[in-house]
Amino acid sequence: METPGLVVHGEAEPFSTALRSLVNNRLYSDVRFVVGQERQEVFAHRCLLACRCNFFQRLLGPEPGPGVPSPVVLSTVPAEAFLAVLEFLYTNSVKLYRHSVLEVLTAAVEYGLEELREICLEFVVKVLDVELVCEALQVAVTFGLGPLQERCIAFIEAHSQEALRTRGFLELSASALLPLLRSDKLCVDEADLILAARSWARVGAVSGEKGISCRGAEGSGRRNPASGQRASGQVPPLAHAQGWCSQAVLERPVAEVAAPIVRELRLALLAPAELSALEEQNRREPLIPVRTRGSRLRSTQQHGRKVEQIVEAWKCHAMRRGDAARGASCRRRKGTLPREHHRFLDLPFK
Repeated sequence: METPGLVVHGEAEPFSTALRSLVNNRLYSDVRFVVGQERQEVFAHRCLLACRCNFFQRLLGPEPGPGVPSPVVLSTVPAEAFLAVLEFLYTNSVKLYRHSVLEVLTAAVEYGLEELREICLEFVVKVLDVELVCEALQVAVTFGLGPLQERCIAFIEAHSQEALRTRGFLELSASALLPLLRSDKLCVDEADLILAARSWARVGAVSGEKGISCRGAEGSGRRNPASGQRASGQVPPLAHAQGWCSQAVLERPVAEVAAPIVRELRLALLAPAELSALEEQNRREPLIPVRTRGSRLRSTQQHGRKVEQIVEAWKCHAMRRGDAARGASCRRRKGTLPREHHRFLDLPFK
């Protein structure tokens, strides 16, 4: 009886090196891509892409023909990220960089490359820092990457003050910002958090909506994960967002942008003088909307009517009881600075 054959493996490194030399190599290539907003030309080999990735198998079809566009235009993925994807498909390995790993991760998710996605996730966790964490949180929320979202929120909770000052914070979508504002573990005082929320809403009012490309570094080639588009334009530091936005044309009211997240601000934690100052500022530049009877949210006062959320905070002061305000609006965060009236709340941080 003939013995079964034995699979013998040669050295992996020379094989990988030889295939890597074919990445973006015109030699023997039979498919051409035009990639990113910079429209960089990239050459590839149909059989390799199709056998390694179902996305490309469907995109390219079984064989070249009139139904296959030439070149294939992929305008939403930056060239650097696309080349990293090709490197992985050709060699089953990839060299990742902190500045572009989120774009490679986004491409891996969009192309259904689970192994590359996991490699990128591990790399992101290793290099996570204050400048990267909000962008990583946005990617996690956009693509439903739960473990990464939890990791990012925990990092921001520990480095709240620094994270709130980053460009990435201003670029967050409302759905990514909400879990942060609901956290009791943020190491930031409520007054600073309200200022950060106002700056976030101002930038959103200028750009028209969260995820629009005006929130990026010009020429950076990065794309906002919420939109898939490359960032263009220039975003100011958080400290200068107010002055910068005041010189720009608002496409949406600030209060309209802030409406999905403003209920998570815990106004009752402010001292009476701070609450009065916020109320006066809200008259000049509405942030906290008012719900009029039988209508949608309005950003201005109606016939002297006070904003409902601010009324609740004043009620908490007047009653000197934490249960006078609804939900978590009286619960202190980890970074809440003590104020004289907090002793009446009887809701210490846990």
